Amino acid sequence: MGISNLRPAISCISLLALYISLCTITPTSSTSLQNGFIKCLHRNTKVDFPLEKTFFTPERNSSSFIEVLESTAQNQRFLTKSVPKPGFIFTPVHESHVQASVICSKKLGIHLRVRSGGHDYEGLSYVSQIETPFVLIDLSKLRHTNVDIEDNSVWVQAGATVGELYYRIAEKSKIHGVPAGLCSSLGIGGHITGGAYGALMRKYGLAADNVLDAKIVDANGELLDRTAMGEDLFWAIRGGGGASFGIIIAWKIKLVPVPKVVTVFNITKTLEQDVEHKILSKWQLVADKLVEELFIRVQFRVAGSNGNKTVTTSYRGQFLGKKGTLLKVMKKGFPELGLTQKDCFEMSWIESTLYNAGFPTGSIEVLLQAKSPLGKAYFKGKSDFVTKPIPTLGLKGMFKRLIEEDASFMIWTPYGGKMSQIHESEIPFPHRNGTIFKILYYTSWPENEKRPNRHIKWIRELYNYMMPYVSSNPRQAYVNYRDLDLGKNKKNSKKNYIKAQIWGGKYFKNNFNRLVKIKTKVDPENFFRHEQSIPRLTLSKLGL
Repeated sequence: MGISNLRPAISCISLLALYISLCTITPTSSTSLQNGFIKCLHRNTKVDFPLEKTFFTPERNSSSFIEVLESTAQNQRFLTKSVPKPGFIFTPVHESHVQASVICSKKLGIHLRVRSGGHDYEGLSYVSQIETPFVLIDLSKLRHTNVDIEDNSVWVQAGATVGELYYRIAEKSKIHGVPAGLCSSLGIGGHITGGAYGALMRKYGLAADNVLDAKIVDANGELLDRTAMGEDLFWAIRGGGGASFGIIIAWKIKLVPVPKVVTVFNITKTLEQDVEHKILSKWQLVADKLVEELFIRVQFRVAGSNGNKTVTTSYRGQFLGKKGTLLKVMKKGFPELGLTQKDCFEMSWIESTLYNAGFPTGSIEVLLQAKSPLGKAYFKGKSDFVTKPIPTLGLKGMFKRLIEEDASFMIWTPYGGKMSQIHESEIPFPHRNGTIFKILYYTSWPENEKRPNRHIKWIRELYNYMMPYVSSNPRQAYVNYRDLDLGKNKKNSKKNYIKAQIWGGKYFKNNFNRLVKIKTKVDPENFFRHEQSIPRLTLSKLGL
């Protein structure tokens, strides 16, 4: 998967100081933008679209506009009055509408944002804080799923949720699954662009590792499949982050075998029950080394109030097999947890997706509701990767800081298994062999919070405290947990490329440079851009 056709240009460029230059937008009135866009859409698509059901503006249908804007936006921080709103929202009902949206946005000089699920932590799919006006292309109506058991694959459109994907597979088979996310309300389009991990990752890798084909609309408005886009672009979109190379219309994903019976468990310990952190310390030693059919993540939450607070540590496991076999595995590899038969619950794989998403097991229809059991919130998240066990002293300091923030939690996700067997340059997602687990830091606050910045300050301080105990050179981060603290691309800043190298190295390690080269090739005008989009190389400001 080389990029030999880029080498002459890149070798010339590589000797020069490079930076990012974002396209400028010519200001115009909101009404003229809307009218111009609609007329252009009609000229560039043969498939009709009902205007009242696909085009929403603050002026024409304000209540519907707000409803659509807020429909899948998970982080309420970016829906407040002070945050810029799109000039209008277009919800395509056919893939040709997405093509026309790109063509028309380009012709009219309108910056666009694209949303499939709205789970992005910094709201980048529905907010632009670097360019206005901007428009929102919402893919929620493109959600068809076609499961082909004979071909051992599934085509799923970008606007479908992970829950819908699981549900449609279960309609056809009880022994097939896909290794996608734990949260059922994730939009498939953007989810896989960052890698997409879940409870099957130690057995089968990421969703992005199992993509067979894709449909993408490029910067010219062309609809491309894997053959048409070429292996370079196909490589980049499977883990290189969303909205940098084009608009994902659909993914073709390989189905993987799952047993008829899987076993789940959840064992919770308080600080008082694991005073010396012996259980947690042992988990760090074995979590990535246990059989790859076993996935045990750890969730930390603050419990109690006032002077009686503690932090609970929940070990939530899924095993691809029956509980009798699981108990033998645990007795041999992790007896400290004390797992017993009564802790184990056998169920089908599709029922386990409910369990992992936080829903009560039972009717799987809830997977079609596109709702998260956590609900929407005002929140800030950050991430880390750990390559060596955190010592007891480090854990004590971590718990001390966790207990200070009531509405916070932390999740440790184990690696190893298949994740260690795939080379870190196979796709842009680089966090592979040598990674023990990933950390998600999360804090939230209510709508009426008078000092929301204190919560953000808290999570930043915890993140700083953890520095000696996590990966370094670079300190890695997960691109699907976008974190603008890692550096922003501000328009016309000569330091953009340097900043991009900082967050790019954290998200993609050595894969970042290849992503930049591919971006330069497929989107030289930088049409697809946001605060942390992959930059393209340019000579325009250097006079060359």
